[in-house]
Amino acid sequence: MIILITGISSGFGRAMAEKLSSCGHKVYGTYRTLRERLENVTYIQADVTVDSQVEAVVAEVLEAEGRIDVFINNAGIGFGGPLEFATVEQARAQMDVNWLGMVRFMNRIIPVMRKQGGGRILCFSSIGGLMGLPFQGLYSSSKFAIEGYCEALRLETKDFGIKISVIEPGDFATSFTSQRRSSSSPEIHSAYPKYARALASIEQDENSGLKAEYLAKKIERIVRSAHPACRYVIASPLQKLSVFAKRVLPAKWFARILALYYKLN
Repeated sequence: MIILITGISSGFGRAMAEKLSSCGHKVYGTYRTLRERLENVTYIQADVTVDSQVEAVVAEVLEAEGRIDVFINNAGIGFGGPLEFATVEQARAQMDVNWLGMVRFMNRIIPVMRKQGGGRILCFSSIGGLMGLPFQGLYSSSKFAIEGYCEALRLETKDFGIKISVIEPGDFATSFTSQRRSSSSPEIHSAYPKYARALASIEQDENSGLKAEYLAKKIERIVRSAHPACRYVIASPLQKLSVFAKRVLPAKWFARILALYYKLN
């Protein structure tokens, strides 16, 4: 298969590119800053927030291969901190990369897949796209947007042979933790004295989380599945349980559980 992945310089993107190329797929991937190249992967430098660069990526793959069988929307960033201190510029940047970056690619890839009679699209959301996570509100908002977009898109494209799956990872040990951007106002810790404790808990969970290679193996199975599911929660048993709890418990009960988990009581 001809596979295009956004954001393959590290983390999930790199692990997926390595796994999928090792299974015989032709993998193209975008990056902004590159540390080390993988063999048998074609790298294309591009910023997902720049329309002309997104257009050029899709054109390059089509010129070389004539089709795109699988598109994996993975590129993303994260802003942390109390929402009160989040700036409009940070909110705009969060959505521009995580959501509009996806939309820019979709606007160019969906016509390709429609005309070629099908394709597969995997869009990375998060467990944070299923529940609003404290002190990660901007990030959760961008992932909620991905969930809604893909839910609508799945219905609109069901007659074209395009199969759309949303990937909802839990905590993983990747560079995402160290690259998270946080509000820097000196008032944060005095206004929100529980923030430091919650942030330490968040980072501990991420640093001790699953490995990116585990996710990559799951993605490879999804790519070759004849009937992929609409969504996949790829997480620890406890985090999968939290997703189930969100669905079945009254909102106030679940909010109390989240507050307890993130040490906000």
